[in-house]
Amino acid sequence: MAGKVDFDVVVVGGGIVGLASAYKITLSHPDISIAVLEKEGQVAAHQTGHNSGVIHSGLYYKPGSNKAATCVEGRKELIAFAKKHKIPCKITGKIIVATKEKELAKLEQIYQNGLENNIEGIEKIGPEQIKDAEPFCDGIAGIRVPSTGVIDFTEVAKKLAQLIQTKSDGNEVLASHEVTGFDRHDFYTNVVTNNGTFAVRYIINCAGLQSDRLARMAGVDPGMRIVPFRGDYYQLTEEAGEKVKGLIYPVPDPAFPFLGVHFTRKIDGSVECGPNAVLSFKREGYGKTDFSWSDSWEALSYWGTWRLFRRHWMYGLGEYARAFSKKLFLAQLQRLIPSLGPNDIRPGNAGIRAQALARNGELIDDFRIERRTDSIHVLNAPSPAATASLAIGDHINEIATKYFNLR
Repeated sequence: MAGKVDFDVVVVGGGIVGLASAYKITLSHPDISIAVLEKEGQVAAHQTGHNSGVIHSGLYYKPGSNKAATCVEGRKELIAFAKKHKIPCKITGKIIVATKEKELAKLEQIYQNGLENNIEGIEKIGPEQIKDAEPFCDGIAGIRVPSTGVIDFTEVAKKLAQLIQTKSDGNEVLASHEVTGFDRHDFYTNVVTNNGTFAVRYIINCAGLQSDRLARMAGVDPGMRIVPFRGDYYQLTEEAGEKVKGLIYPVPDPAFPFLGVHFTRKIDGSVECGPNAVLSFKREGYGKTDFSWSDSWEALSYWGTWRLFRRHWMYGLGEYARAFSKKLFLAQLQRLIPSLGPNDIRPGNAGIRAQALARNGELIDDFRIERRTDSIHVLNAPSPAATASLAIGDHINEIATKYFNLR
């Protein structure tokens, strides 16, 4: 190759998927140099640092899908990684609870998915067993999932960043480096950032909420668009938190890739409830009224968004109503724990989900990773990507090893 490059591989995006991918490449190819470029001042600033911290079992996902395979594999590896590096992690188990007769068919489908995905120890439970597990929860049937847990994904991301840099003197995790362009040459690409330019051989796009924009910047038509959905959480007061022992989930709506408003006892002991799911008018806007003209125009000028609205406008209105009404949000929580009152909940955090939306208005459910001659693009990696991150990293390393001629 003519000329010297600064790095063999650059990963754009310092969330947990980008860091896990870089980490797995460094393990397999210790002699190459790799950099992770993160536009914020620290890693895990967006989806990784704003999620619920749940280690998902892999129960929900369609058998044979990338989500199913990588979630089950990634969960086990994540737990082992946490134990090895002394990152707080707790396997609490969870229950999925049906409160209406019409939810029973979907509950059965979830159970069958779990069996096909080889989820350890799942069992059907009735009203009495629901009460044994969660005394304040009401339900007519449920599933007990013992392999679900909680963790601090930000701490996992920080540890991955540390390991990447200590693996080789040539490796870097560079915060405050926003990629603004790619200048391609025959045997290398100049990756232009607000903090310098780097000559690199290969690019891996793990930019999450910006992944479609990065792909287009690199000359790749992603064939979809990232449409951001904000999820608002409430937190139970310390006294009300005693009503939740572990994790309590509803039966999700089969039309959407969201799991519904649920209760999570987090790794710090606090109890979070939520989220809802509303279209965000800013890709990285965590406040209810945050707004970006450019982000809004990209979402609302896309035919796929309007096709989604037309198909699910009633659901969307309900989610927006709950976003601005504590009373309506509480009513959703009371479906599972009827004894909660308005003084038991207070506003909590919010997260943004990077959801890929096809031109026909369909929400792309499975992970989507595409390769070009000198680049890999992670175009859709919503939940359970954090749980599956190390397994996703293995997959990206396999692609890079095969097609990038890494040594």
